[in-house]
Amino acid sequence: MNKETVISSTKNLKLKQTIESIDYKNCLEDISYLGVFQDVEVAIDEAIKAQEKLSLYYTKEQREEIITEIRKAALQNKELLAKMILEETKMGRYEDKVLKHELAAKYTPGTEDLTTTAWTGDHGLTVVETSPYGVIGAITPSTNPTETVICNSIGMIAAGNSVVFNGHPGAKKCVAFAVDMINKAIISCGGPKNLVTAVKNPTMESLDTIIKHPSIKLLCGTGGPGMVKTLLHSGKKAIVAGAGNPPVIVDDTADIEKASKNIIEGCSFDNNLPCIAEKEVFVFDHVADSLITNMLKNNAVIINEDQVQRLVDLVLLRNNQTQEYIINKDWVGKDAKLFLDEIDVEASSSVKCIICEVAADHPFVMTELMMPILPIVRVKNIDEAIKYAKIAEQNRKHSAYIHSKNIDNLNRFEKEIDTTIFVKNGSSFSGIGYNAEGFTTFTIAGSSGEGITSAKNFTRQRRCVLTC
Repeated sequence: MNKETVISSTKNLKLKQTIESIDYKNCLEDISYLGVFQDVEVAIDEAIKAQEKLSLYYTKEQREEIITEIRKAALQNKELLAKMILEETKMGRYEDKVLKHELAAKYTPGTEDLTTTAWTGDHGLTVVETSPYGVIGAITPSTNPTETVICNSIGMIAAGNSVVFNGHPGAKKCVAFAVDMINKAIISCGGPKNLVTAVKNPTMESLDTIIKHPSIKLLCGTGGPGMVKTLLHSGKKAIVAGAGNPPVIVDDTADIEKASKNIIEGCSFDNNLPCIAEKEVFVFDHVADSLITNMLKNNAVIINEDQVQRLVDLVLLRNNQTQEYIINKDWVGKDAKLFLDEIDVEASSSVKCIICEVAADHPFVMTELMMPILPIVRVKNIDEAIKYAKIAEQNRKHSAYIHSKNIDNLNRFEKEIDTTIFVKNGSSFSGIGYNAEGFTTFTIAGSSGEGITSAKNFTRQRRCVLTC
C-alpha cells in the first residue's frame, strides 16, 4: 500500500461536521468513543497499526498538521472539558481548568522541538536524527486528566509515536471524551485512526498488560508514589512525573505585596490540585506579619490554633501501619469555603485560600495536601529557611520558589534545593510558561530525570554515518 492510497482512504473518513460542544452531562454517559476500547489488547493493537502508518506514510510536516487540528479541537472544547472534569472528579475550579486547557493546547511544543545534529569532514557525514519509540503506554492522573492527554498526545505524535492511555479510574470518562475528540481531529485532516487510544475501564490489570506488552517500548506516567515505583521498576524506559511538595521562601528583601499576591494565586489555582502549586511558606520573622496582612487582601482567610487542629482532623488520616499522616481524599481539590464552613469559620464566598501559622514539622508542612490550605512557618534567616524547605520538599526534585532581591539567597536556594522547576519572584505557574517565558507541560518528570518534558523526550536518537 503506497502513501497516496493510505492518505486517500483516510480522508474518506474525514468528519463533515466540526467537533461541537454538547451538554457535558450527556458526554459523561456510557457511549462509544473513537479510540476507546473495552479490551486493552485491542487498544494496543490498533495503536500499533496507526503508528506503522504514521511512521511509513506521514511526513514531519503532516504530523504538524495533525497537531494543529488537535490544538484547535482542544481550544474549541476547553469549557466543555473543564465542566466534564468537575462533574466527574468533583475537584478544582472551573475557570482554572479552562486556563490549563488553553496552556496545553497553545504552548505544548510540536515538531519544532525536534532537531537534527550533523558533522561533516574529510571522512564523510554523520547525522543524528530523532526517531520514534513506536507505541507509548501512558498513565494520566485525576488531577489533570484531559490536560495531560492533550499535552502528551501533541508531544508523542510530534515525535512520531502513537499512545495508549490508561487513565485514572476516577476520570476515565473525561479521558475517553478527550481521546475521542483527538481522534476526530486527527481523522479530519487525513491522519490515521486510533493514533491515540485508551482503555474504557482502566484497572491495574490493564496497566500491567500495557507495561508488559512487547510492542510498548516506552512508558510515561503522571501520578503518586505507587505509580512512580511501578513504572520505574518495569524494566522499560519510563518517563515518570511524581508527587511534589513545593516550598516557598520569602526573605526580608522581597516585594511583599507582589509575593503575597503570587503565592495566593499559585496556591489557590485549581484549589491546589497541581503538583507544582505552592504548598508551604517559610518567611523571615520580621516580614511575616506584613506577608500575612497582604495575603488577607488577596482572598485568603487565616485560622487560629484550635481551628487548625479541627482542620487537621478533617483533612488528614493516620496510616495504621506507619502512623504517618495521609490525606483524606474526600477533601482533595475542594473550595476553601467548604473547609471553613465545616470548622465553623465564617468567610466570604470569594475566599480562595486558608492560611495558618504552624511549626516547621507540622503535618500540613510535611504532607502534600492538594487543597487550598497554606501553612506558614516563621524563620530567623536564610539558613533556617533553606534547611526547613529542603526537609519539606523531601528530595522529590520537583518544584521550589523564592521571593527575594538578594542575589546570594536566590542562587544559594536554587543550588541547594536542586528541583526541576525553580521560580524566582513569581507564582508557581510561571514554571510552566504562564505569564512567563518557556513552553508548557503537564508531565514534569523529576522522578526519572527528564524534567520539563516535550516532544524530544519521546524520541530515540539514531546516528546515521556515511563514510568516504
